[in-house]
Amino acid sequence: MRNWFIALLAVAGFVLFQISGAVAQADVDKPVLVELFTSEGCSSCPPADILLQRLDRQPIAGVHLIVLSEHVDYWNHLGWKDPYSSRLYSERQSIYARRFGLDGPYTPQMVLNGRDQFVGSDGSALERALRNDARREHFGLRIVSSVPAREGIDVKFAFAGNPLKPLDILAVLADDADRSNVLRGENGGRKLQHVSVARSIARVATVTDDGEHSVHISFPEGFPTSSGTGHHLILFAQEQRQGAILGATTMPL
Repeated sequence: MRNWFIALLAVAGFVLFQISGAVAQADVDKPVLVELFTSEGCSSCPPADILLQRLDRQPIAGVHLIVLSEHVDYWNHLGWKDPYSSRLYSERQSIYARRFGLDGPYTPQMVLNGRDQFVGSDGSALERALRNDARREHFGLRIVSSVPAREGIDVKFAFAGNPLKPLDILAVLADDADRSNVLRGENGGRKLQHVSVARSIARVATVTDDGEHSVHISFPEGFPTSSGTGHHLILFAQEQRQGAILGATTMPL
């Protein structure tokens, strides 16, 4: 098992090196949102979790990778309840499954900018998706300011672009990193690490053209509110009915 993980990391490292060269040559400097649907109850997921950690270290020149780990809850019956899982992420993945014409949701699954999906540990598929995305249209999205507010934060953001259809602005509150000692289930006895773990996701606005917008983002129950506790905010612009993601940004909390 240890040798298998070492081999996986070596392949992933080679693929990321190849991607870096290809994307840099394309002169691309666009944020890319990489969603990983995963579960601590799935024995196939740890390699994908490791690949997401590598992406979070920004290994590709000229590309800002915004990663997001969304823990589904449909493996919780196998002896281990994933403490980061939520029905919200299972439902989001199910919508993607219908959109991509799949038989159903699976783990681990990566979705890149809402347009490409592949097995979450497949570095070659990731490379193809990044190459494809480099040629697609993106819009500007940035956070102008954020102010602590009652049970949440007030955020002002700016959107630049003229999409053909309205875009939903979704806000995600995420832990920078989490660790678990898995006691039972398919990963029983293992210590797992995760990055950018989603704690909440909600639509906060709709945009149609250039402009600034102010929104309130509520903290989920139990979300730490003190500064320096290792959390961040992700905003992204997505076609309605969970289509393509055309802009993304992030900031620490």
